[in-house]
Amino acid sequence: MNQPSFLIKPMLDADYPTIERGRGIYLYDNEGKKYLDACSGAVTANIGHGNEEVIQAMMEQAKKVSFVYRSQFTSEAAENLAGKIAETLPGDLNWSFFVNSGSEATETAMKIAIQYWQEKGIRTKTKILSRWVSYHGITLGALSMSGHPGRRARFVPLLEDFPSVHPPYCYRCPYGLEAPQCGHLCAAELETAIKRIGADRIAAFIAEPVIGAAGGAISPPDGYYKVIKEICEKHDVLFIADEVMTGFGRTGTMLACESWGIQPDIAAFGKGMGAGYAPIAAAVVSDKIMEPIMAGTKSIMSGHTLSANPQSCAVSLAVLEYLEKEQIIPEVVRKGKYLSDHLRRLEKKYSFIGDIRGKGLLLGVELVKDRVSKDPFSRSLMAGQKLVSAAQEQGILLYPAGSGIDGIHGDAVIIAPPLNITMEELDELAALLDRALSEFHRIIEQESLKGGGS
Repeated sequence: MNQPSFLIKPMLDADYPTIERGRGIYLYDNEGKKYLDACSGAVTANIGHGNEEVIQAMMEQAKKVSFVYRSQFTSEAAENLAGKIAETLPGDLNWSFFVNSGSEATETAMKIAIQYWQEKGIRTKTKILSRWVSYHGITLGALSMSGHPGRRARFVPLLEDFPSVHPPYCYRCPYGLEAPQCGHLCAAELETAIKRIGADRIAAFIAEPVIGAAGGAISPPDGYYKVIKEICEKHDVLFIADEVMTGFGRTGTMLACESWGIQPDIAAFGKGMGAGYAPIAAAVVSDKIMEPIMAGTKSIMSGHTLSANPQSCAVSLAVLEYLEKEQIIPEVVRKGKYLSDHLRRLEKKYSFIGDIRGKGLLLGVELVKDRVSKDPFSRSLMAGQKLVSAAQEQGILLYPAGSGIDGIHGDAVIIAPPLNITMEELDELAALLDRALSEFHRIIEQESLKGGGS
């Protein structure tokens, strides 16, 4: 007889398989079933499971010390990680504030942006602009910056109204245009928002370089971020890049922003930074932002008990060193192209695949009822979740994502396997995905016959 569970799971009445072990791109449950982790969990396990080098680094640090409080001590592990990040990132992104999750990282970035202006004697710049169809985290500050209606809904009375502009969602362009003939109107919209609110009130603009959970790997057209950066600089608004999902190599560069030739004032990291081996995230700050703080209060008003703990820092450093030693990041673009080619072949086979998008090994598939009209499936069908469930039955894990210009009526999944996946494993991924899509097609056909798919 099974013992009752007192663990609060995402769905309290659902049965979840119990994972017993992981190795490489695979997870194995306690009944022996094997799952190909095609989404790296929550786009997190960037170097797969059971990496011996990272495990060894964990053990060695645990034998020394796992925790010190940052207000009392520093540690070799934290210092080394901060130094490695400064060495690895472009430009003057040199200062790391370590936290424990992506939500904490974006919220810390928000606070640093506001403090920057205060240290310069400007106390009116307290508002953060962001985009609809975005997700920056679940804490109240991070959720205030998020344009994710489903996750905001319960807490709207507690949230700021930060989302202000449309996303660069070319598949469903809000203006009904195509890039580059559109003139990047969705980027120019930021300037309108700044003028409407007043630049003297705006501290920063935050954006995911590739939109993740809220949009299913929406990647902007070339030139978009150049316009965004020019607008920010023109109006003295800082640019925060939410690289929680995209950072540490996911798109083929350490910062996804590098692909478009821009550098943020502050970058938020998470997920792949610890690759699932330990909770760690960071707000990484440029010299420009640190200068008035160093000349002023000399302290950033933020912090968490476990910030910069040596155990997590040692893990993250081991992840970074593994990525570098094995030359994994330079191969991401090639692997992403190979996987994208597989997806294009599946797109021809399944008419409910409306769009394939993304960058590197962060790819999204948007599901539609009708490819010509781009009409989404009925919300009641829960098409995205049905595909995720069908895929798990077939032994492949996908990550559900929102989509639709309103962020509500649309379904997408993210495909983002560990960065060290091999070409042969990508072939296996595509074969399993084909089986999952076939099963999904059978399910929606049944729903349609029952009258539930309209």
